[in-house]
Amino acid sequence: TYDVCEVHPGPNLNMIVGANGTGKSSIVCAICLGLAGKPSFTGRGDKVGLFVKQGCLKGLVEIELSKTPDNIIITREIQVLNNTSAWFINRKPATLKTVEEQIAALNIQVDNLCQFLPQDKVGEFAKLSKIELLEATEKSIGPPEMYQFHCELKNFREKERELEVNMHSIEIESSDYREISIIKCNMRSYRIRRWYLFPKSNLCRDKANSLEKMRQRIERYKQDVERYHERKRHLDLIEMLERKRPWVEYENVRQQHEEVKQSRDQAKEELKSLKELQSPVTKKIQETEEYFKSLDAKIRDKAAEIKDTSQKCKQKQEALEMKDKQIEEIHQALRMKKDEEMDRQRKIHNTHKLIEDWKNELNTMEDSENLQPQTDAVNSELKKLQEERANIDSDISDITAEKLNQEREKKRIIDRLGQLNNIMNMKEENLKGRFRDTHSALMWLRKNKDKFKKKVCEPMMLEINMKDNRHAKYVENHISANDMRAFVFESQEDMEMFLMRDHQKLRVNAVCAPAESCAESLPSRPIEELHRYGFFSYLRELFDAPHPVMSYLCSQYRVHDVPVGTEKTRNMIERVIQETKLKQIYTAEERYVIKVSAYTNLMLSTNTSLKVAQFLSSSVDTDERRQLENQQQDINNTLKSLDMRLTTLFERQKHLERRDNELRQQKKELVERGNRRRQLESKIGVKYDSLKQLEQDAINLEKESQQANVKIKEINTQKARLVTELMHLIKNCISLNVLKADLVLQSTTVAAEKSRLESEYKAASVQLRAAEQRFRDLDDRKRVLTENCKELLKKARQVCKLSPDQQLPKEFQTAFQALPTTLEEIDAFLNEEKTRVSCFTGLNASVVEEYNKQTQEIQQLTEYLEEKKNELENYKQNISQVKERWLNPLKKLIEQINEKFSNFFSSMQCVGEVDLHVENEEEYDKYGIRIRVKFHSSTELHELTPYHQSGGEKSVS
Repeated sequence: TYDVCEVHPGPNLNMIVGANGTGKSSIVCAICLGLAGKPSFTGRGDKVGLFVKQGCLKGLVEIELSKTPDNIIITREIQVLNNTSAWFINRKPATLKTVEEQIAALNIQVDNLCQFLPQDKVGEFAKLSKIELLEATEKSIGPPEMYQFHCELKNFREKERELEVNMHSIEIESSDYREISIIKCNMRSYRIRRWYLFPKSNLCRDKANSLEKMRQRIERYKQDVERYHERKRHLDLIEMLERKRPWVEYENVRQQHEEVKQSRDQAKEELKSLKELQSPVTKKIQETEEYFKSLDAKIRDKAAEIKDTSQKCKQKQEALEMKDKQIEEIHQALRMKKDEEMDRQRKIHNTHKLIEDWKNELNTMEDSENLQPQTDAVNSELKKLQEERANIDSDISDITAEKLNQEREKKRIIDRLGQLNNIMNMKEENLKGRFRDTHSALMWLRKNKDKFKKKVCEPMMLEINMKDNRHAKYVENHISANDMRAFVFESQEDMEMFLMRDHQKLRVNAVCAPAESCAESLPSRPIEELHRYGFFSYLRELFDAPHPVMSYLCSQYRVHDVPVGTEKTRNMIERVIQETKLKQIYTAEERYVIKVSAYTNLMLSTNTSLKVAQFLSSSVDTDERRQLENQQQDINNTLKSLDMRLTTLFERQKHLERRDNELRQQKKELVERGNRRRQLESKIGVKYDSLKQLEQDAINLEKESQQANVKIKEINTQKARLVTELMHLIKNCISLNVLKADLVLQSTTVAAEKSRLESEYKAASVQLRAAEQRFRDLDDRKRVLTENCKELLKKARQVCKLSPDQQLPKEFQTAFQALPTTLEEIDAFLNEEKTRVSCFTGLNASVVEEYNKQTQEIQQLTEYLEEKKNELENYKQNISQVKERWLNPLKKLIEQINEKFSNFFSSMQCVGEVDLHVENEEEYDKYGIRIRVKFHSSTELHELTPYHQSGGEKSVS
């Protein structure tokens, strides 16, 4: 409203008067925002930037406030772009917090509707409850301490209410006190009396209940405590018996130990005397043992000498056998020489005979025939055969390479057909997943095609094959989903039979192609005329389909006359619609349907976004598939022809190989016939050389026999010498055996003497061993008893909790004297006491502990109740004081407000009252200001509410 506006308010009431929209509220908003108020306080906006004049980037509010000794000037600069404010106090930069502190010090409350009430907040004032209105009044015009006193009263009352809620009346016996007795505690009798004197009201309910329950519980505990201590006495006696028992055990074992020790010492003396009596016999046995060992050593020495001599005899015998073997080897060598000479004579005879036979053959053989013409003829034919075989091998190689190429091409075609079949399988799986009944009908159709008279096409989604999968969305958006899964028939009769389908209950769609084919229908204009609009093809040219399917689509959906455009078409769509007069067109992403209104002749177009293709996005190129199948058939025919040619060539090759082998055999025979004479002459020469060598290798058998006899004579001389040495060794061995036998006889005599002495010693040793065994047994028993004594002493000290060096205390000795002295008596006494203890069931140390604990808690609860009583009295006293300081000024203030409010309403011939509304004088948080008004003489005074009065009445009030 304003570019610049300066307002100087005067004393008392200031009024700004003007028509609507002249800026009255702008001044009120400026006062609110300038005094650190939030935009929401005005009820006109939630951002400070909205309060700046439109077209300006910033606004400024400056307010001067009266204050002693110097006025305060508060400046707020508002930035529109980022809704921020800059604050200044007396032209110096300041923070918002500082500004708020200065304003609060002057008791300015722009958020208090009783102090600052913008026009748009009048309704909210009427919505204030009586309690909220009282608090707002206290804050706005009351003394600073009035609202503080009110808050203190509410807090005091809350505390008082908490105390009073938990207080109740309890009657203490017939007077105002209660006696609590604790009897016979810890085996001694005490009597403690305490009196708790309380008023018959205002006690803490829960604590008092707990106190009463504790008193009842402690009475029940009294008998249990007595029984517990009775049981404790028996347990103490059991403990003392269990302490004495190990000492009695120890004393019994110690006495046994002393007795065994005396017996052991006596056995030791007896053993010593027996050993002294047996000493001479032992010495004689040792001497006999030593003599026996010396004889045994001599016998072993003689046995060693005999063994050595026998070994030498054996060696001499082996040497004699070696000499006999040498003589036999000389005889064998001589026999071999004789055999070798006889073999040589036989070979010479055989060689002479073989040479004679070959000479006779040469004499009978004619002169060599002229075989060269025959050989040349065979060679010529062989050459021709080799050339023909080379040509056949070349042909086979070429045909084999051609066959490999054709097979590779066949494999490529089969792989590609497999890929196309996989696409068809995917389309069938898609059909099966979406339309199971249609798929079941398709399976039935493939098994029963022979039942139909004319061609039946499978569902269109399988028969239609996109030339480019990117264009599938145009075709799918043009053809309905029902037709996409429909079977196409050329005959109405076939379609009816298919729909019957052996009474199968399957839901399928079927259509019949037009009787007169529409597949070759021409478009209304050539596509070239539409190129300038961005159209590149008609729908029919985007896909392939069998003739009945294409005929049905051209008839039903006019796919031959629906053009497909690009983004260029979309950008000039209005021009396209007006100029082409087409009924349906497709752009890159939308479909347009154009109709002419029957009433206005105006063209109406609707466009829809194209849906993503679901059925035709994976299409098979039928031309490619048909071409691949034709190529596969051609390759199969070519491979069959190549196999026939190869078979013929392989048969011709085998025939040539057989003829080649025959010619080579003929040539070999001719060559052998020409070379036979030369071979015989060469063999005869070789045999003459061999004969000459055999005659030179003759052996002199007489000389060889003489040399052998000389060698045998020399060996026999060596044998005689060996026999002499052998006889000497045998005699020596015999003498050694005689000496050994004498020593064995002496050893036998000594052994008998030794056995006799040992028998005598053994008889004496039986008594000695018995004495030794008795000594060992007594010594072992003494050692065991010593260990038992130590263990029992250690156990007894542990039971009495004594250190190893500590003696048994006097009090234990005195107590032990009053108890039984034998283990049997102690065990009987223990069983008796344990039986008595077992009669005290359900008791433990916690009984006394709980008894003492309850006594302590009774004391604590008593103190707590006394403390709460005092605290409640303090709160009541504080409330009384604060209430007087708060309520009296508040009543005067409301009386003044009521007086003026009533006067104002009287001047308008209306009635108005303001009073302090109190439901319960002690519920300070329920105090409130009630405004009641009456604008019509025929009505009663009504409280001001958001609903009862009209908008004008609420504003006036």
